[in-house]
Amino acid sequence: MDIVLYALTALLYGGLAVAGWRAHRHTALRPVLESVPALPAMAGAPAASGLGVFSAPGRLLLFIALLAHGVLLHTTIFPQNAMVFGFAFALSAMFWLGAGIYWIESFFFPLDGLQLLVLPLACVASLLPLAFGGVHVLSYAAAPMFKLHFLIANIAYGLFAIAALHAVLMLLVERRLHAMRGGVLQRQGAAAGNGWLSSWLDTLPPLLTLEKLLFRLISAGFVLLTLTLLSGILFSEQLVDRALRLDHKTVFAILSWLMFGALLTARKVSGWRGRAALRWVLASFVALLLAYVGSRFVFQVLLHRPVV
Repeated sequence: MDIVLYALTALLYGGLAVAGWRAHRHTALRPVLESVPALPAMAGAPAASGLGVFSAPGRLLLFIALLAHGVLLHTTIFPQNAMVFGFAFALSAMFWLGAGIYWIESFFFPLDGLQLLVLPLACVASLLPLAFGGVHVLSYAAAPMFKLHFLIANIAYGLFAIAALHAVLMLLVERRLHAMRGGVLQRQGAAAGNGWLSSWLDTLPPLLTLEKLLFRLISAGFVLLTLTLLSGILFSEQLVDRALRLDHKTVFAILSWLMFGALLTARKVSGWRGRAALRWVLASFVALLLAYVGSRFVFQVLLHRPVV
């Protein structure tokens, strides 16, 4: 049953990603085709794919992919009231939630550009547990306190993952705007012979809209990350009968919390924005990734030891 869910999830994510890239490529080439008199039929051809994520069938297929991925994660992470976990499951859960958040966002914002990043990553991440099985088994996984802590943590990490992708796209948009002002973009486009990157960035909402959405994601993620740290302390004291340990995972989580808190404070007090703020977002996310995924990768793959 699990292998069927793996195949279905990867097929849906991958198919939607391919359809999105084909539709984008068709859109990027359309101005060129329309400028060639010898190709009137091609210039008037319909879009390459009717299964874009923002079509009704595309939204339905993405919802089915998210449902299949969610069932897959639940059956593989929580078998028989225990818990099997590792860095591959962590990445899979992160991008499942990220894709779900993207799906919800897409009802309010045109996020075609983000689709071209999120879906291929979600496809690859969903298959990672096949190559790197979980090694961390917890006997107390059925405890309601732990499940609540786990759920809050994963939603927080999913929000920050999408925020990091937003930051990457915003850096690309800013770089393009600066290049246009200096006339560099035209020279580079002529040298490259195509404008696929420019046409891709053109599918995004305005930079100010992206910025507003970015800080909404970070604010919500920061609240949930705070609850994650607090619930982790309560869970550790109630179920494990010891205070939260300051190990590498906890240190990086607290460091990320402090960095995101400093970013939101600077944004509130002085209106911090621009490239420096976006790079700070990415640095904060890297710290969180080291806490959430990095420690498990080092122990599980490099050291071949379970994470405690």
